[in-house]
Amino acid sequence: MRLGGPPCCCCFTQLQPAAASRLRLPPARAANTTSDSVTRLRAVLEQVDDELRKGNDEAALSLVRGSQGEGGGLRCFGAARQVPQRLYKLDELKLNGIDTSSFLSPEDRTLGSIERNLQIAALLGGLSISAAFELSQFQALFLFVGLLFVWSVDLIYLNGGARNLVLDTLGHSLSQKYHNRVIEHEAGHFLIAYLLGVLPKEYTITSLETLMKKGSLNVQAGTAFVDFEFVEEANCPRRTWTCYNLCIDYMFSLKIKLEDDQMLNKFSCIALAGVATEYLLYGYAEGGLADVNKLDGLFKSLGFTQNKADSQVRWAVLNTILLLRRHEKARSKLAEAMSSGISVGSCIQVIEESINTEDI
Repeated sequence: MRLGGPPCCCCFTQLQPAAASRLRLPPARAANTTSDSVTRLRAVLEQVDDELRKGNDEAALSLVRGSQGEGGGLRCFGAARQVPQRLYKLDELKLNGIDTSSFLSPEDRTLGSIERNLQIAALLGGLSISAAFELSQFQALFLFVGLLFVWSVDLIYLNGGARNLVLDTLGHSLSQKYHNRVIEHEAGHFLIAYLLGVLPKEYTITSLETLMKKGSLNVQAGTAFVDFEFVEEANCPRRTWTCYNLCIDYMFSLKIKLEDDQMLNKFSCIALAGVATEYLLYGYAEGGLADVNKLDGLFKSLGFTQNKADSQVRWAVLNTILLLRRHEKARSKLAEAMSSGISVGSCIQVIEESINTEDI
């Protein structure tokens, strides 16, 4: 039903003009109220974007929390309906159409293929250069050692940033499927985080975009989040975390035991949201191996037994998959919006407009 739309003639043909006029007033007021609410919401989200750009993450989070609720507010932030947390068996996941083996061990076939081709090309290129310039064995060995040194520096000091930049840039340029998969993967992280009450701070789709924004090869592409509850609990010196880092390095050193497991539950779901999104779309996951490995490392650092870690993962998998299925339309629209590089506030607006209150 459209508010403020043309009334049906048969509904008013036998009404007196005054009565008809009175009956038209409520829809007009409702339309104005809706319009005012949308305007206020846009104004709030513009403020959120402004605070995030300035680096005032706490102020941005306060704005979002202060705008929660119906009646023109942010209805979906932290409002997701979740499955009860208990020990789930693999058979229960299978009954829900979930095969964990298809996405808990992701392998990036696209980038793997590109890397193998680059290695072959480098080998052939090295042989060609050696033959063309008639390099001696000593000179060829010197060239090989030099390349090995550069590779080692990148791996040790840049965490493989230069390698990732080259592979990711080629992947986005040569494979439309890879490009789309990365966007869908990040949209999954963004949506699940927002629904669970964790505010996204920023996102990048490509390593090149991240390098241009951050000026560093040490930072990988992905979605960054703001969560002061976790920061204060962990006494973490930085105020944001990405889907790759999750502040897990600090949790390793501090051996944090999260209160009531609430924060651990959020992080488990957000970490698995990317691979879960790929699984739902393609039947398997290629990206997100770092997410899975670091989550597994987190459980070990917290002293989880294998049974307890499995229980946490199974619940997180089921909860995340069901949320993504329920809000597939919102995720699809969010991915489309993120592909155009719109702001975090605009992405939030897309989510809010794509989810009905009864579906939250």
